[in-house]
Amino acid sequence: MVVEASSGVLQGFYTPLFSDIADKLAIHDADINWLEATQLLLSAIVLPVLARLGDMFGHRKVLIGSLIVTALASYALAFSTSFPVFLIAWAIQGFYVVWLPMNVSIIHSRARNLPNGAALTRRGAGIIVVALQAGAILGALAGGQLGVMAPLWVTLLVPAVLVTIALVVVIFKVPDPGVRGGGSIDTRGTMVLTLALLAITGGLSLLRYNGINAWVVAMVAIGAALLWLFIKVEQRSDDPLIDISMVRRPEPWPVFLTSALFGVSVLGAQGPLSTFARTDPAEVGYGLGLDSANASYLIGAYVVSLLIGAAVFSKASTVWTPRLVLIGASALVAGGYLSLIPLHHNFVQVLACMMVAGAGSGALVAALPAAAAAAAPAQHTGIATGLTNTTKTIGGSFASSAFAIALASGVTATASGEESTAGSLSGYMTVWAICGVTAIVAMVVLFTVPKVAFQANDPSRAEGDGLPAASAVPDAVALSSDAALPSAAAEQEDKS
Repeated sequence: MVVEASSGVLQGFYTPLFSDIADKLAIHDADINWLEATQLLLSAIVLPVLARLGDMFGHRKVLIGSLIVTALASYALAFSTSFPVFLIAWAIQGFYVVWLPMNVSIIHSRARNLPNGAALTRRGAGIIVVALQAGAILGALAGGQLGVMAPLWVTLLVPAVLVTIALVVVIFKVPDPGVRGGGSIDTRGTMVLTLALLAITGGLSLLRYNGINAWVVAMVAIGAALLWLFIKVEQRSDDPLIDISMVRRPEPWPVFLTSALFGVSVLGAQGPLSTFARTDPAEVGYGLGLDSANASYLIGAYVVSLLIGAAVFSKASTVWTPRLVLIGASALVAGGYLSLIPLHHNFVQVLACMMVAGAGSGALVAALPAAAAAAAPAQHTGIATGLTNTTKTIGGSFASSAFAIALASGVTATASGEESTAGSLSGYMTVWAICGVTAIVAMVVLFTVPKVAFQANDPSRAEGDGLPAASAVPDAVALSSDAALPSAAAEQEDKS
């Protein structure tokens, strides 16, 4: 919980400060999206590798390593004074993306030998996601308040200190569940995937400077071809980075596609939300004109709605199937963002729309990794849960690049006639429309999932993969305390 609370702080703390960071680095508001795009791109590249390393050598070891890297990058952010240095440190900080899948994998490994292990994993995922969202709330509020009270570099030190504390807690308090999958790293597949993502993101970045041209089309086409090649390489690999046969199963592939579509809004749209709230309507005719302190209340309320969605996910999935919960959550995301198109003129309207979208987003954040873990072979839970974050970050990275282009197009002049550094209103509407439409597509995709998916562990999967069935796992990987996860009896009580 401490790790996910720290992750939440990282995800919430900087958001009210984006306009201040843009001023410090002397960049356009739209360029904030390139920070997000770069971090998400690196996250998408390293996450499958780290997830594979977690399955091979232990999820706890990978968790500790990623905490160290994230802490160092967070300290670098506080002392960076140029955009390139800040951009590099911001990208490297994205190693925190592996924390949630590693934590879910640790929970799953410790719950496998208990009755209703899949339900316990879902419930455990809900608990740590609540901690994540609580951290994001506190982070957003603290970041906004400190932003008007202290120098920016002092304010930016706070997340670095919290990540350091989380590292100490994991080292001394989190036991190793002892589950290993063996295998090796698919270097060839990693290189092809990296080149594919770089080509597509690079092509999108060129749109801002020259519009659609032959270079843009060529780079995106090369990226798409490399993604096709990546799939072929993985199919022929004895130890693939991503098990394509697993991805193609009827239960997990809609989850992974939903994660990619969900990443568009939950990751790509956070920068635009902050900069819209900070935009002064007296200068450009739109925006809320909030300072960092007041913007933190809007962002904090949004994250509260994520927390509520995450908290009710486990209960809702015992009343309805997890599949229906995923569909309903996607509908809330779609409704919230599409409502912003006509309702963005004051604080109350934006708050109401974002809380609707946030409730659905919170449920999806908790549901998707747990659904992937329940649908995956026992020795690939790290890869499966990691792949939900990988696809989510890929979706967020591409969306952030597209949003940066949209916000920079049609920039409005200020009241004094000078060119504004604010994003354009048409750009913000484009952002909200894309977020809503992708959520609707996710709903359609989820209707293809079998109705009884993700509801129980399948012991035969473990046996077929060369691992003992859940009931035969040694006591060493059993849950060591009731504090870590609710008991099976409690879960049965909830169902009754």
